[in-house]
Formats: sequence, structure tokens, C-alpha cells
Amino acid sequence: MENFTYKPRIADTILQRKMQGKGAVLIEGPKWCGKTTTAQQIAKSSLMLGKKSVLEKSRELAEFNPDLLLAGDTPRLLDEWQTIPALWDEVRSTVDERHQLGQFVLTGSSVLPEATETIHSGTGRIGHLNMRPMSLYESGESNGTVSLSCLFNGENLGTCRNELVLQDICYLICRGGWPQATLLQGDVALDQAFDYVKSVVSKDIIRVDQVRRSPERARMIMRSYARNQGHQIPYTTICEDIKSNDRQSISDDTVADYVEALRKLFVVEDMPAWNPNLRSKTAIRTSHNRYFVDPSIAAASLRVSPKDLEQDPKACGMFFEGLVVRDLRIFADALLGEVYHYRDNRGLECDAVLHRRNGQYALIEIKLGGITKIKEGAATLNALKQDLDPAKMPMPSFCMIVTAGGDYAYQRKEDGIFVVPIGCLKP
Repeated sequence: MENFTYKPRIADTILQRKMQGKGAVLIEGPKWCGKTTTAQQIAKSSLMLGKKSVLEKSRELAEFNPDLLLAGDTPRLLDEWQTIPALWDEVRSTVDERHQLGQFVLTGSSVLPEATETIHSGTGRIGHLNMRPMSLYESGESNGTVSLSCLFNGENLGTCRNELVLQDICYLICRGGWPQATLLQGDVALDQAFDYVKSVVSKDIIRVDQVRRSPERARMIMRSYARNQGHQIPYTTICEDIKSNDRQSISDDTVADYVEALRKLFVVEDMPAWNPNLRSKTAIRTSHNRYFVDPSIAAASLRVSPKDLEQDPKACGMFFEGLVVRDLRIFADALLGEVYHYRDNRGLECDAVLHRRNGQYALIEIKLGGITKIKEGAATLNALKQDLDPAKMPMPSFCMIVTAGGDYAYQRKEDGIFVVPIGCLKP
């Protein structure tokens, strides 16, 4: 760690762009995902409120002269700003007074305070950037030979060889994209996700809004979330799952409260449903799919090891979906897009739809690999394409199956669907 070298993040470019259009930018995301380090790459001065001594002095200063907290070369970093909620309004006012862009970068690992704690929402003055743990491309495991941007532009694949095998993928699922973990090896790297989960259930779940919550209940709910990741499940299902697996009763309201706290901590990040225009009158299901912000959280919650995943293809497929969803979300941010899922009342599902601001979109299935699974994914994509109404919406820019293995990325001759190992993808 002495020779720490910053690994460039996709968020670097997004942050620079947003700083050109707003007086301040708030970087949000889970603890340990690299928000502060990324902000430091652009900041000229900083107020590090994550340090206890700095926080105590700053709270005193905020009472009688908050302007001093904002004084310094710009862009000025306000790290863990939410520990002094009044800073939000001070930043907004200062941005108005200076009439200059790119003045402040704020970082925080919990959502904005309640509206009663601030006077102004910051709309128009403060931009938002959501960071997640690193994608495989950022951490260096993906060689980036397949660019989503190029596929959206209609470019063909070159020679794209995949260097990752299933054993690698299982390890990377459990290690996660935590920046520090990507600098470590073996069990030491795997420890990081376990430490993260322990911190969430024992400390952060209480600190996020000063509500006393049970670490054991938090752990049970996270285990249930992990068992049901990638599915549209109501809180009643989580209650029944906990009763079945942990032999304890819990109410819907309690589950909802804990899940909301985990959302505020950016631990869970559910996926909204995509609602396209179809030829048929098919009813589309609109519930969110349940996911963690990083698949390692699910693995650590269930105490799953890379070897466990290697020996259980069904479980591995579920966890692999979480890995791909994380990376697609990171890539979508760079492409000015969002990631959705699709499911209708006939049972037709599409794992991910990457929909860009300019109206382009891609339909994506996620499969571990193998001829049979790839054929299943292709059948799903072709069925959904046939149901889209071209008179009311454009056809997808491309369809893709993301796999865990395979020697190469390629395009199927029969339907044009791309089959791309996760170890080849980049934005």
C-alpha cells in the first residue's frame, strides 16, 4: 500500500463533465468505493470531515462562521459533508454568490438529509454523481476489447479474446470491486467484503439515521436479499424466507425499515422495470428486481466462497448476474444511460436493458455460458424483439448475451446477437 497508484475510474470523466455545468457536484455511493480518492484527483483543497478531530472543530465553526469551512482553493472537497447537514445550504448560497462553476465537490456515503434539515434542495446548483465499486474493466480484469459505445455506433467486433475462466469469475464475484481489495490477493482480498458487511450490520445501519436496529436482524435481511437477488419479490417473501431459513419471525414493516436504511447507505440498489411499446396487449410487470450494489456483499452475507460457486452452477449464475449488473450500471453512467429489467405476465424476461438518453437501447441477457444457455438467451432476445412495435419505438441498437466464459467474443450469424464474455467489456 506504500506504493499506492490511483487506478483511473470511469467516474473521473463524468465528474469533470459535471463540474463544467454546476457550481458543485455531490458524489454519492457506498463506503469504501473510492469516492474520496476520486474527488481528490480534481480537488485543490479539502475539508476531511471523516476525521474525528476535524469534524469536532468544524461543527463548532459551523455555528458562528461557516464561511470559513468553505474557504480554500477550488475545487474544494467537502468529504463526508452529511455529518454537518447545514453545509448543504452554505454550499448552495456560496455557489450563488460566486457565480462560478466547479467550486465544490461533496462526498457522502448516505443519502441527503431530510428536507427539514436543509432550506434548499440544491436544484440547478449542485449536480449528482453516483459511484459504485469498480467494474472489472476499471480494476484491470477485463481487457476492454469490446466497447459498448462502439456497438451502439454500429461497429463490428474485431478479434476479442477472453482471458478469464469460470474460476476467475467466482473469485472476482466474492472479492468485489472494492478499490483496496483490487490491490490485494487471495483470502486477504476476500476479507474486505466480510469486513464491509460486518461494519454495515453492526454500526452503519444505526448511524445512518440514529435509529436503534438489531445487527442480527440486519444480517438476516441481508442474507434473504442475497438469496433472492435478481428477483421481483415483495417484503412478505423476505419475511417468509427469514422464517424458513433463520427460524425467526419478522414483520413486513420491519423489513421495509431495514431495507430503506440499506438503501440510504447505498448497500442495496434495486433495478426498475422497462416499459416498452409492444405490438401485443401483454401486461408488463413493474416491480423492481432486488440487487446489492456489489455482488461481494451478497456472497459475504451468505458466507459463500469462490469454491462454493464453482461447485454450484445455479447459485453461480445468480451471483454472476449481480456482477454483470454492477458493471453495466457503471458503463451506463458513462454512456448517459440507465439499466432496467423486463418481465411480462407470460414469463418472458430480459435480464438487462441499457437505455441511453438519446433513445438508443440494447437488450442484454446474462448467462454463465455453454451452448444450451446461449441458445436460451438468444431465444429470449429474439422473442422480445418480435414483440416490440417499430411504429411506436425504434428497434434495439443491438442484442447481446454476456457470459462468464468463452475464448472469444463473437456475433451469431443466424440473428446478429453478440456473445461477449464479461472479461472483454468496457463502456
